Amino acid sequence: MRPNDFPGGVYPPENKHQSTGEPIGSIPLAEQLVVPLLQHTGSTAIPLVKLGETVLKGQKIAEADGLISCSLHAPTSGKVVAIEPAAVPHPSGLPADCITIDADGEDRWCELQPCEDFRRFTPVELLEKIRDCGISGMGGAGFPTAVKLDPHGGVEIDTLIINGTECEPYITADDMLMRERAEEIIAGVEIISYILDEPERVLIGIEDNKPEAIAAMRAAAEGTRFDIVVFPTKYPSGGEKQLIQILTGREVPNKGLPANVGIVCQNVGTARAVYRAVRFGEPLISRVTTVVGKALERQRNIEVPIGTPIKHILKAHGAHRGLMQKVIIGGPMMGYTIDDTSAPVIKTTNCLLVPTVEELPPAPPAQACIRCGFCAEACPASLLPQQLYWYARADDHEKLQAYNLFDCIECGCCSYVCPSSIPLVQYYRAAKGDIRTAEQEKEKADRARERFEFRKLRMERAEKEKQAKREARRKAAELARRQREESGGAEAEAAQKEADLVAAALARVKAKQASPEQQLARAQRSLTSAEGRVERLQQKLEAAEEKQRDQLAAQLKAAELKLQEARQKLAEAERQAETAAEAGRESTPGQDDPQARAQSAIEKAKAAAAARAAMSPAEKLAGEIDALKARVKKARARLEKACSAGDANVEAFEKALQNLQQKLEAKLREQKQAGEEKQ
Repeated sequence: MRPNDFPGGVYPPENKHQSTGEPIGSIPLAEQLVVPLLQHTGSTAIPLVKLGETVLKGQKIAEADGLISCSLHAPTSGKVVAIEPAAVPHPSGLPADCITIDADGEDRWCELQPCEDFRRFTPVELLEKIRDCGISGMGGAGFPTAVKLDPHGGVEIDTLIINGTECEPYITADDMLMRERAEEIIAGVEIISYILDEPERVLIGIEDNKPEAIAAMRAAAEGTRFDIVVFPTKYPSGGEKQLIQILTGREVPNKGLPANVGIVCQNVGTARAVYRAVRFGEPLISRVTTVVGKALERQRNIEVPIGTPIKHILKAHGAHRGLMQKVIIGGPMMGYTIDDTSAPVIKTTNCLLVPTVEELPPAPPAQACIRCGFCAEACPASLLPQQLYWYARADDHEKLQAYNLFDCIECGCCSYVCPSSIPLVQYYRAAKGDIRTAEQEKEKADRARERFEFRKLRMERAEKEKQAKREARRKAAELARRQREESGGAEAEAAQKEADLVAAALARVKAKQASPEQQLARAQRSLTSAEGRVERLQQKLEAAEEKQRDQLAAQLKAAELKLQEARQKLAEAERQAETAAEAGRESTPGQDDPQARAQSAIEKAKAAAAARAAMSPAEKLAGEIDALKARVKKARARLEKACSAGDANVEAFEKALQNLQQKLEAKLREQKQAGEEKQ
């Protein structure tokens, strides 16, 4: 097929021969590996291991957090010694959370789950296996592969593009991978094609400056329907949108994805990682990285475990500290400098460039823009870099977005051709970061405002409901009041009658309690009780020991005073009863007259008192015992009636009966003791 072209682009020195002189090699395992929890686009993974835990090579040590995230696995066997922030390869230079493993040197694998025939599994099952193995893009921002192979929205994918371009100067990791591992790459492409339901076209794009890789890939793809498309070398043809335009002529829309035009694009290194994950069950724990630069004694490509400190790699390649100007992650066009070489290799580290000052001299000081327009001619995204530069300096975010700042792929072509040496890409990167931060703050503010408005609405609704309930209660009370007023005549009369009956009953009870007969009877009972207490105390005093006599004498004195008071009250009650009887005889004499009955009661009481005065102590005690027996009999009958009727006061009746029985028993003991003393 005839490839297309894209606008702009530059032709920097390739410098690829330095690292292609020998096969992909390896270095001794580092004593300590540092695995960052964020090595890809998306969310930070969640650790699954604890301090001091022993892990095996390939064991999952961090779980993906959400859809746009990747799991992480131990690159070797050893012991987890730290889960804390550490230096990571990032343009900001800020530390990030990492899991540090002390290697035990045994490099023991955990149990894997190989698969000889991937077609026995459904595409969904293969996607889950890829996700579980932590496969992410190895040629760009490291987007999770499982998400990229499962486009949402029901978009039909008709073209699969495998990116073997590797247009950045100095980098040859993909070139050497295609030369030596072409069969594994093609096997991975077959798996990806099967997952995407066999797209109509599968295109493998390679620049024409890689003849050995082209030959190896064509040999490996023989007998398949995959097309190896070779096109002229131009930077940045390896950009996803640029490669799509070269191979298909389609343009990805602004803020869109390749899936929006029916295309999925994957790197050759990612295709090989997919094959290793599905065929052997191997997670992504190593990658091929270019180690190049004149400050090194040895320049080549190595397959290095993820988490290997960069200083360990530099030491293994004879880095000269005196000659080393800086360490660049990536190439000279899109790479970034790091200051701390203890930072590790991650899944997206495709190159370590260690140049001398002569090889890559520092950029001269930036001069004023002369409006030459070279940057606009070189821009592969057809942007206006000069205007973006001015708006970035002015912090005009609206204009930056209006001029499609986020379509910039940060390839560095504009900075490369600028005669004033203005670091345009750095301005764009900073402006993008500011805009993202402002959008995040705006999103937080919007969420806070929504929460506030929802709370306000909820409180207003609750207040309305309370007001409605209060109004309903007020109306119900008003209705009840009117109904009472309407039907209040009969009800008031009935209520008044009931109140009158209650008042009359209370008056009768009060009058009965205050009658001369009742007062005389109470006085007689008080006198009898006082006399009995005096007699008992006298008996106790006579039989008491010397030490108790004083106390009993005091109690006897008090009892005699009570007896004297009772006699006075009885005399007063007798006078009142006699007066009432005389008044009754004078008003309406007759046998059925209440006053006559009162006089009869008085006379009976006097006779009883006289008879009691003539009784001996033994006769008085016998009388009290007879009275108590009669009361006990009545209390027992009352209790039996209450039990048969299920009265709620059964317990009270039982207690009253027990008290009477105890009094009766005490009197009987007293009678028995008196009889024994006489004998």
